[in-house]
Amino acid sequence: GAFQKKGHSARVLSPEEAERLAKDQVLVSEFKQLKLEKEAQKNWDLFYKRNSTNFFKDRHWTTREFQELKACREFTDQKLTILEAGCGVGNCLFPLLEEDLNIFAYACDFSPRAVEYVKKNALYSTERCKVFHCDLTKDDLLDNVPADSVDVVTLIFVLSAIHPDKMHLVLKNIYKVLKPGKCVLFRDYGLYDHAMLRFKSSSKLGENFYVRQDGTRSYFFTEEFLSQLFKAEGYEQVVNEYVQRETVNRKEDLRVPRVFLQGKFQKP
Repeated sequence: GAFQKKGHSARVLSPEEAERLAKDQVLVSEFKQLKLEKEAQKNWDLFYKRNSTNFFKDRHWTTREFQELKACREFTDQKLTILEAGCGVGNCLFPLLEEDLNIFAYACDFSPRAVEYVKKNALYSTERCKVFHCDLTKDDLLDNVPADSVDVVTLIFVLSAIHPDKMHLVLKNIYKVLKPGKCVLFRDYGLYDHAMLRFKSSSKLGENFYVRQDGTRSYFFTEEFLSQLFKAEGYEQVVNEYVQRETVNRKEDLRVPRVFLQGKFQKP
């Protein structure tokens, strides 16, 4: 069982959780931080090597959560061009292509291995999608996607894996390929999500920024931070809110608080 609520209030910590977070102020050394930044691609590549295509579930919730994929059409069978920025192994891409036959998708990922998995998928067709390797913080999307050509960009659990100092570069890059009046659909980890509270001490890289044991990193967003990030790159905010879910594991009598940030930002 689970319940979900949306809104602008951040999750309130229990006294125990607040105390634990307050204690955890020691940051990973600058030397190790630089090493993690340098080896970010290698760490994600190793992640996909270990987990193959089995780690993330196929995301069949995308069209339910983002009615925009239907709403931005002017007529029913209108062909849409989308960009999935950070496609992983296609858990979001392929359900979308199956559900909606009038979509052409550009998709890219930081991990060359993930891109290879997408190309080997039985559903992959060059008539319906173009997948390419790309570091969104430095490789120009215009090398693979025409300027002002995309109706919808999905940025789902991607920005959190990037150093906060470089996130603006991703939004600047995406801005160039998005059609005026069209949107970026965003979903990612929110402040005080269960995953944030589970980090052991000595995993902290900075405010709301942590490293997992495998060297991949995760940032946990506040509504204010996300809003400033998009607005600074010229986007207009349409929606920006916390999605709080409590997943109940009856068998183990566990209540797991999940917090995501969901947003929609438009290019004027």
